[in-house]
Amino acid sequence: MRTGLIALVLASLAAIFAACLLGSTPMSAQQVLLALLGLGEQGDQLVVVQIRLPRALAAFAVGAALGASGAALQGLLRNPLAEPGVLGVSASASLAATVTLYYGLVAISAWVMPVAAISGALVATMLIALTALRTASAVTLILVGVGFSSFAGAVMNLLMNLAPNPFSLADMINWMLGSVANRSFHDLALAAPFLVAGLLILFIGRRGLSALTLGEEAASGVGLNLKRQRIFVVLGTGLATGAAVSLAGVIGFVGIVAPHIVRSMVDHDPARSLLPAALLAGLMLVLADIGVRIAQTSSELKLGVVAALIGAPAFIWIAMRRRTVHD
Repeated sequence: MRTGLIALVLASLAAIFAACLLGSTPMSAQQVLLALLGLGEQGDQLVVVQIRLPRALAAFAVGAALGASGAALQGLLRNPLAEPGVLGVSASASLAATVTLYYGLVAISAWVMPVAAISGALVATMLIALTALRTASAVTLILVGVGFSSFAGAVMNLLMNLAPNPFSLADMINWMLGSVANRSFHDLALAAPFLVAGLLILFIGRRGLSALTLGEEAASGVGLNLKRQRIFVVLGTGLATGAAVSLAGVIGFVGIVAPHIVRSMVDHDPARSLLPAALLAGLMLVLADIGVRIAQTSSELKLGVVAALIGAPAFIWIAMRRRTVHD
């Protein structure tokens, strides 16, 4: 596992560096290195440090938050299909963020957006956790999540329909489609405290996820405080997912695919899957965003759209494979 983690770290650093190299105007490795060290030409420093680097870091941070949240939810609910996007957590966070845009609340303070997104994510996560307590059916849980997503999507569509001006409409569309374009270090700084706090909470409470693989009764029998474990996962997931949504809008399915890929690497231990899932999801989003930027299209594709185009078939494959195994 250590070798795999080192490989993921190195691959992530290489991808972030590649993101600084590639774009509408490709740059040499020497130009990028000098710009990062503050020694290059002013134009190169502007492109690398102010535009490309924060965008790449934002993509990685969002992916890491969603990957770790997906792994934690899958461990808590003992369901490989659990993920912030599928369960409606991301959509609820995006709805809360969209409301702040619609009513112009972001003008009050820059903190309004991340706080609203986190609040929406926390509410959805708590409702999902409560649903998991009342039913053992994975299908029911997924249907509840689909219901949350549908309702949040319907309200967002209503707000778009009633948008007071084209600028508000454009901002809301960006949040719905998901993008890290034009993100700055200031945007990262606003989301970072919540994102880091959420990830820390998830990692602090990760050991209980291993015990939950035995079932709740057995886990309780070996001394696991189930209530505290749920609080850790709900709070950590809400903070991390809300921060990710406040930074990039809705990015779906990466929280399913990354934990599924790393599961065999950690012997199907959800506690040990959090870190590699976070690293792999971050790497995946950085690579996807590079593809978005260099794709020859009339207008730039949205990262959330690309993630869904790749992730949705993967979700279907995972669901069908799980069905086949259980049958």
